Amino acid sequence: MWRVWKLYDPLRAMVVQGVFLFGLAAMIHLILLSTVRFNWMDGLSQAEYKASVAKVAAPK
Repeated sequence: MWRVWKLYDPLRAMVVQGVFLFGLAAMIHLILLSTVRFNWMDGLSQAEYKASVAKVAAPK
């Protein structure tokens, strides 16, 4: 295992991993915020969402 760390600088590897994980988390949050169901900032409340789904799914 020590030979691997002779190829890669541990500090640089951890910084790259942290940047990657932060970017991944930001991307997931932005995807969720762009949906109506999972937008927790300005989307419908859970009761309003369920009522709108029930209205659309109700047979005529």
